[in-house]
Amino acid sequence: MPRRTPRPGRPAAGARTPAVTAESPCPCGLSAGYAQCCGRLHAGTVAASSCESLMRSRYAAFVVRDEAYLLRTWHPDTRPPAVDFDPAMRWVRLEVLETTEGSPFHTAGTVTFRAHYTDNGRPGSLHEKSRFVRHEGAWVYATAVFVD
Repeated sequence: MPRRTPRPGRPAAGARTPAVTAESPCPCGLSAGYAQCCGRLHAGTVAASSCESLMRSRYAAFVVRDEAYLLRTWHPDTRPPAVDFDPAMRWVRLEVLETTEGSPFHTAGTVTFRAHYTDNGRPGSLHEKSRFVRHEGAWVYATAVFVD
């Protein structure tokens, strides 16, 4: 049976056109465009300087479905083998509520946030306090406690 391939310039059936482009506002909520904000972290050209920066970039990675970045920034002791993205879920807004420690001068820190989403069109939110640590010099996500 012949293999179907998409016509040039068209996505394959079922493929999603990315909602976030280099020029788009960054999904993390800061004022810079994606390419100048979290896109640089996702590409590996810069590293997160704080646990809040890492948390924002990880949220943006969920928005753009960047599994490689999420796994790369997850502590090896708690990292899953893969990230299971729910195709019905769309992340729509991030609120950073509190940050403790996690600056360039710390080795650990926490970020409490609320991430808003829609699931099959129904709105919801995730309220979480995430813990970040330095691993081999870089900030990584370690664990989380759901607040609500």
